[in-house]
Amino acid sequence: MSDNPATPHVKRPQGQGVLAGRRVMIVEDELLVAMLLEEALVEHGCEIVGPFSTVETALLAARGVAADVAVLDVNLRGKRVYPVAELLEARGIPFLLMSGYGREGVPPEHAHWIACSKPFLPGDLVAALLGLLPAPVPG
Repeated sequence: MSDNPATPHVKRPQGQGVLAGRRVMIVEDELLVAMLLEEALVEHGCEIVGPFSTVETALLAARGVAADVAVLDVNLRGKRVYPVAELLEARGIPFLLMSGYGREGVPPEHAHWIACSKPFLPGDLVAALLGLLPAPVPG
């Protein structure tokens, strides 16, 4: 886990995919889940920033991270990730909430936030992230 927001761990993509070149910030406190997220996203061409395992380190990172999108576990060591989501939203960085509670993990005042249930299928995760990102400009 990369809990040093000043020098976050960056994992480079291993191939091309539908998310090629996209930088994804991962906020997840369970090591195995973080590894599964990384693997699924790197296989689709993403560059991974993180993972960050606490609300505090995620907040520090979110203030300056260069990311196209973020994946946020709702519950980090008993604390809700909502302040990180609010900061990313204010910065215009789309994010996907991951929760064992599904939509129940989204606070009512932020009903527009997108959530994905855990456990997840990699294809569902990729599809959800694609739905959050603007279409690439043909080049």
